[in-house]
Amino acid sequence: MEAEIDEFIMYLATERGLSDAYQISTRHSLEEFASWLSKVREITDPGAVTLDLITEYLGTRKRKGLAAASIKLEVVAIKIFFRYLHIRKKVPRDVAEVLTLPRVERYLPETLNEIQVEQILESIDTKAPRGLRDRAIVELLYASGLRISELTEARLENLSLEEGVIRVTGKGNKTRLVPVGRKACEAIATYLQNQRPEFVKKKTGSHIFLSIRGGKLTRERVWQIVEKLAKRAGLETHVYPHLFRHSFATHLLTNGADLRVIQEMLGHADISTTEIYTHVDQARMKSVHHKFHPRG
Repeated sequence: MEAEIDEFIMYLATERGLSDAYQISTRHSLEEFASWLSKVREITDPGAVTLDLITEYLGTRKRKGLAAASIKLEVVAIKIFFRYLHIRKKVPRDVAEVLTLPRVERYLPETLNEIQVEQILESIDTKAPRGLRDRAIVELLYASGLRISELTEARLENLSLEEGVIRVTGKGNKTRLVPVGRKACEAIATYLQNQRPEFVKKKTGSHIFLSIRGGKLTRERVWQIVEKLAKRAGLETHVYPHLFRHSFATHLLTNGADLRVIQEMLGHADISTTEIYTHVDQARMKSVHHKFHPRG
């Protein structure tokens, strides 16, 4: 099955344009399955795989304590792999077609409230050596709900401060236009004019956010920046870059934004992914009702 897996991963990369992380995860799941087939059942031909064998394998994974969310990823990998093999006529039938995905408990995402966001922003010393950059980073994370990878890859040519929009490339190599609020535009403009030029070196590219060495900021560095700013602001809750994305969506919904518009701005392929924020809003409303209503 090794050659078939290699070919399938190449298909995901070149024809589907899926991310490196997704390719790695899928390859790992399929190689684990192939290894089990070879060692336990001495099967190396995907055409010899049956639904019973797949079910048996998933059962062993569950008994080993693998979480439902992880098993779901393995089921998805096996399903799309055998669908691909069947379409390419490499196996006589799609034995994984009837596999059902395990039910996964959905956890409500953490969010910051508007006061906490303001505390972080106001605690940033813009006169510090990297203060303008750090302020612009947080403003953009919150104003546009960008993923950390979208922020670190953001380029000057894809930003229009005049129109207040930025073009970013998200999951599945899909691009989208996202609004950038007035406050964020002002912070970015100030950084671009007064601080970014200090970071530019001979080999500096067009990335918006630079390190002091002139290269693009890494994801790890953005994590460090956000954590440091939250501590400086005196927040006891754990703050990380993706928390601003959750807060962005939740605050839009709370203030009356349409769920479909939020879906588009976040770059979610499926509306069900965005719907989790309706549960966050409902939970918040119940909490307020319980706290302030006489019979709450």
